[in-house]
Amino acid sequence: MALLEEYALVARALSTPARLMLLEQLAQSERRVEALAEKTGLTVANCSQHLQQLRRAGLVTNRRDGKAIIYRLTDARTLTLLGILGDVAERKVGEILHGLSNGEDAPEPINRDELAARLSDGSVTVLDLRPADEFADAHIPGALNMAVTELDKFLTDLDRNTEIVAYCRGPYCVYAHQAVAFLRKNGFNARRLDGGLPEWREDGRAIQATS
Repeated sequence: MALLEEYALVARALSTPARLMLLEQLAQSERRVEALAEKTGLTVANCSQHLQQLRRAGLVTNRRDGKAIIYRLTDARTLTLLGILGDVAERKVGEILHGLSNGEDAPEPINRDELAARLSDGSVTVLDLRPADEFADAHIPGALNMAVTELDKFLTDLDRNTEIVAYCRGPYCVYAHQAVAFLRKNGFNARRLDGGLPEWREDGRAIQATS
């Protein structure tokens, strides 16, 4: 029963969308409580309470930097757990994401090994659809940062003869799905990356920062 209670503790920690949002943010980089609250639309007090639940479950840890408390994922197993959740919920999640593609079947995502090879020979354009501050913290080298809502402004700058690969926070981040659907509707050869920046970094691949 003690072992099952520990399983239940982790399950309860993952039982609210707010905590999943916090984990998604921490998968990008460690952050202060105030920054996490701003990113997720929570109050600082509410954000702190959710983080405490995640910490009790062993999913996140924290450190002090002066008066600031900075949180991060405990280790890569938290990222693995989020991936398993997505896999288990794949059918329902797939229905939601299918709607983002205007009912059209999305192309198979490109895997990270293939993208790394394509980056080496310069045969691909990579778009990072995350907010600018997350891009500045870390991104795939050579990626261009664009917001989904502003893609139409950059269509003339993109090479129609080169495949475009879009990525964001993870495999189920809607930004990449929306970008691929929009680009394909406008005649571009576009796919999303299988995974996002956290998975790319966890593979031990190079990342770049501009901040």
